[in-house]
Amino acid sequence: MSERRDTGASQGSFPTPDTSARAAPTPYRIGVDIGGTFTDVILVDETTGSVQTAKVPTTPHDPSQGFLAGVLRTLRASGVPKSAVRLVVHATTVATNAIIEGKVARTGFVTTHGFRDLLEIGRQARPSAGLYDVLFEKPRPLIPRYLCHEVPERLDKHGLVLVPFDAEAGRRVAEQLRREGVQSVAVCFLHSYRNPDNEAKMGEILRAVLPDVFVSLSSDIAPEFREYFRASTTVVNASIRPIVSNYLTKIERQIADAGIEAELLIMQSGGGVYSAGGAAERPVSMVESGPAAGVIAASFVGNALGHPDIISFDMGGTTAKVALIQNGLPRVTKEYEVGSESRAGTSGQAGGGYPIRTPVIDLVEIGAGGGSIAWVDSGGALRVGPESAGADPGPVCYGKGGDRPTLTDANLVLGRLNPHYFLGGEIALDADRARAAISSRCAEPLGLSVVEAAHAIVEIANTAMVNAIRLVSVQRGYDPQEFVMVAFGGAGPVHANRLAAEAGIESVLIPFGPGTTSAMGLLVTDLKREYSRTLVQHVETLDAAAIEDVFVRLESQGRCELRREGMHPRDMTFARQVELRYVGQSYELSVAVPRVALTAQAVSEMLRSFHREHDRAYGYSAPSEPVELVNARVSAVGRIAKPRLRELPAGGADAAAARKASRRVYFAEEGGHLSCAVYDRYRLCAGQVMPGPAVCEEYDSTTVIHPGYRAGVDRFGNLLLTRS
Repeated sequence: MSERRDTGASQGSFPTPDTSARAAPTPYRIGVDIGGTFTDVILVDETTGSVQTAKVPTTPHDPSQGFLAGVLRTLRASGVPKSAVRLVVHATTVATNAIIEGKVARTGFVTTHGFRDLLEIGRQARPSAGLYDVLFEKPRPLIPRYLCHEVPERLDKHGLVLVPFDAEAGRRVAEQLRREGVQSVAVCFLHSYRNPDNEAKMGEILRAVLPDVFVSLSSDIAPEFREYFRASTTVVNASIRPIVSNYLTKIERQIADAGIEAELLIMQSGGGVYSAGGAAERPVSMVESGPAAGVIAASFVGNALGHPDIISFDMGGTTAKVALIQNGLPRVTKEYEVGSESRAGTSGQAGGGYPIRTPVIDLVEIGAGGGSIAWVDSGGALRVGPESAGADPGPVCYGKGGDRPTLTDANLVLGRLNPHYFLGGEIALDADRARAAISSRCAEPLGLSVVEAAHAIVEIANTAMVNAIRLVSVQRGYDPQEFVMVAFGGAGPVHANRLAAEAGIESVLIPFGPGTTSAMGLLVTDLKREYSRTLVQHVETLDAAAIEDVFVRLESQGRCELRREGMHPRDMTFARQVELRYVGQSYELSVAVPRVALTAQAVSEMLRSFHREHDRAYGYSAPSEPVELVNARVSAVGRIAKPRLRELPAGGADAAAARKASRRVYFAEEGGHLSCAVYDRYRLCAGQVMPGPAVCEEYDSTTVIHPGYRAGVDRFGNLLLTRS
């Protein structure tokens, strides 16, 4: 895939449209991914297949400024008129940041009489790192106790009324919340997943008394059993809803004021996009939208190249994200906590944040990015992260006032980055500043040379990332040798080769334009909605007709919502899942079921699939034990036209024509600095090979090829790193 830079952005060929799905209403789409350090923008012309990309510094004080600056810059560089853009897809961390920083809205909580302390009590779980820590404190509830209120009402586990809803008490609570000046309210009554009537009545009262306040009902947000998880999910949604709503309104207004008549779609944490209006109502579904976009992009690239089993590795300026993709589909989990050091799928870290029960792509995220700060702790040990220099002031070598060395500074000192071609030459890196910072902050306290300290910084970060790779693979019963790593993000290709060698991964694929791959993921996904219903029935006594009726109702709900989004029925697809467990277990495993009427034979196959999955996940199964069905789930997908990868011309095996320089790079495995050929990725042709050690540079990233490895260029311009 050839590409050239133009005024700070990169332009070139990109996928041509897939006309098997709904054609895009206009020839241009824009994807915008706001990261901790840079905001990435990608513009796709669906008529010609060309792409224009740009990276601008993120504006932490107001992310919408970086958003608009990146969009306008990309349009200027490409010469595309604003009126030609009708679709903008966005991934953002504004929801997560609001919780982590404690900047949530003033929110009230209404629950069943006797359960006012539900949020305070929470659950017993605590992070494994603090299991025996006598000073450990649970995260403070997002809603203080004085804003939590009770209403007399009670249902049993079947949804039958035990205590009628007291409407007068509900009105008194609403009046009290009005006096307390809340901006949002979360409502969670016991067993409302079975019967939402009482919550609906409370919602009507709140909207009448508090017409300008956001109301979130647990029966709408997370209609599943386990009241604390349902309440926590609803509270998270309510507490960030005003912030996200204001942010999205501002983005839409800025887009309109700039003359861009575009529909705004938002990436969901579980993959797929939804409208800005849907995101404003259910912001809890977008808490990990940025990392999800990267995994979707890795899945798209892998499927297009015939690699269905992928380990996605996304390393940016602040964090590194790792996820596992099997049979072309990312793993999705509901075991996720927001606002803690743990991330989706991080085993043994429960209890450090606020649990949410919405689908999230199963990934591990750690504080290891280009801006991660290196420091020496009180015990004299060198540490890297999780604190990041971010976009302001950034690494020391940026020359913007930073004085603490980062991973980017270490890579620069080791010769792996070109100080004159960082971000295509837009940012000149100051290697002398980087050396001085590493010397004073790390090397001298540890009695090391500057190069030794820089290498130690890189290796410490690499070790943490290898552990994350093993967490999503080995610890879940998967052999890394059976997967291809897709490495992207601005810093991903710098570290990918070393990580693969340490983790035992045979092949590493570096997509074209890795620094903006996550933004590309925004443009290759579909509209998606998730629906569920709690059932809790023994499989032996399962009423197949009743379960089928539940699936039909959930699919009908999804069909209606997709139709409101403008999807044609021919572009809608539905997938069914059931969550099963052995009787007595606390948690479930998901099993896919075909979209056919449930029969005894289908139920038997469902059971066999559950036993196999249990054996894979836990190393054993118990086919003789009784099994119960807990939840029925439906994914409703509205297919959007996707681009296809465009091929490069062949150029033989010799990549000498793309060689632009050479420089010395430090490789510890070879005992020191080696002379490396430096290649211009935009001059490479299909079939060419770059033997290691070598460096391949492009506008938004640098690929480091270690000794003993080689990088081949496939017909789509991707680099495939393998042992030579």
